[in-house]
Amino acid sequence: MQPQRDERSIGDLFAELAAETSTLVRQEVQLAKTEVTQKISSAGKDAGFIGAGGALAYAGLLAIIAAVVIGLGQLIPMWVSALIVGLLVVGAGYFLIQRGLNGLKHLDPTPRETIQTIKEDVEMVKEQTR
Repeated sequence: MQPQRDERSIGDLFAELAAETSTLVRQEVQLAKTEVTQKISSAGKDAGFIGAGGALAYAGLLAIIAAVVIGLGQLIPMWVSALIVGLLVVGAGYFLIQRGLNGLKHLDPTPRETIQTIKEDVEMVKEQTR
């Protein structure tokens, strides 16, 4: 058996290469969009932690005010009891805010999968043009 000969001209081969390269670029752009969308979704979750922490810290402020008004200070002075409750709630809010900020600091928006596939594609094209 003899191997088949490709009877296409150089012009046809270059036209096919251009078409395949165009398709490849479109697919890589779509992959990058998908990857960035996933990373933005993760950032949204971290922003939610920041929002929840801020709301909880605000509730802590309200607890401090309510504690002063209600007067929980039957055993201890009223201002001490209000301070204790307020500090606990504010501490929980601070924890949530720090968790959200830490998540945002470690977010890497670089589309690493896309970069890797582009490198692989470049190598494939180099090998095919040799």
